[in-house]
Amino acid sequence: MDNVKILEVKQSIFASNDEQAAQLRQSLKEKKVFLLNLMSAPGSGKTTTLRSTIAALKDELRIGVMEADIDSDVDAKAIAAAGAKAIQLHTGGMCHLDAEMTRQGLEGLGPQDVDLVVLENVGNLVCPAEFDTGAVKNAMILSVPEGDDKPLKYPLMFQVCDVVLINKIDVLPYFDFDMDKCREYIAMRNPNAKVIPICAKTGEGIAEWTDWLREQVKAWQA
Repeated sequence: MDNVKILEVKQSIFASNDEQAAQLRQSLKEKKVFLLNLMSAPGSGKTTTLRSTIAALKDELRIGVMEADIDSDVDAKAIAAAGAKAIQLHTGGMCHLDAEMTRQGLEGLGPQDVDLVVLENVGNLVCPAEFDTGAVKNAMILSVPEGDDKPLKYPLMFQVCDVVLINKIDVLPYFDFDMDKCREYIAMRNPNAKVIPICAKTGEGIAEWTDWLREQVKAWQA
């Protein structure tokens, strides 16, 4: 756990990010490695959700996690302790990862012995949505305390995501959060996004989430 590798990743200033992302996705397809880009605001429960995900899938899939933060290696140590291969990516102040930074992270992680890699992107609802990382699918976590109106305020984040996890449903009775309204707002931005209510802490809804993820990995590797 104390041997987590820290990699200082650098943003590319040369080729088009979209072109680099497409090339990275093709390389991952050839290697049969599934890359998931996981986004959210700080404090939504990304790392706790990842720990629950790893616990559910680690006996079936070889899992690697790239933890992206401006500084610190706290999350990477927590993920390594949960049983996944982990690397901490320091972005040098950048509020997102682009395709080149993701490629650097994958190289540092060593994707040759993993089936599923999760990129835990830098925590915010704006910048990460603007850059294609080369991931096969995009996921985001919206926690109940953040409010049900976030799809209205941060449209691009919800537009680019294939699945939205609504976390911390155990505290629904204590917050003014309308689940039906939230689903409606998400559908306004992205009618194809799958919405899965979960509680990463108690495990509620995690089976539905991991079933979806398992099927996506299988389809990508086929």
